[in-house]
Amino acid sequence: MAKLDGKIAVVTGASKGIGASISKHLAAEGAAVVVNYASSKAGADRVVDEIVSTGGKAIAVQANVAKEAEIQQLFAETKQAFGKLDILR
Repeated sequence: MAKLDGKIAVVTGASKGIGASISKHLAAEGAAVVVNYASSKAGADRVVDEIVSTGGKAIAVQANVAKEAEIQQLFAETKQAFGKLDILR
């Protein structure tokens, strides 16, 4: 059993760089990951595909975290997909 089994994580800026790496690491530890992106859907989809291809759970959600309404939508989509949120990074 991985140490994050059953945990749900939202990673902002996760379509590339450090955010993508954090997303993949959390997934490798057992967390389901919401890969948040502001503009790079293709990058976010690649991260999700990598996580899913290794047996993990992930979805991509577009949201500009500088906008309150989009933050609320990010959390709503997280809850709809996974029922809760445990980790925000």
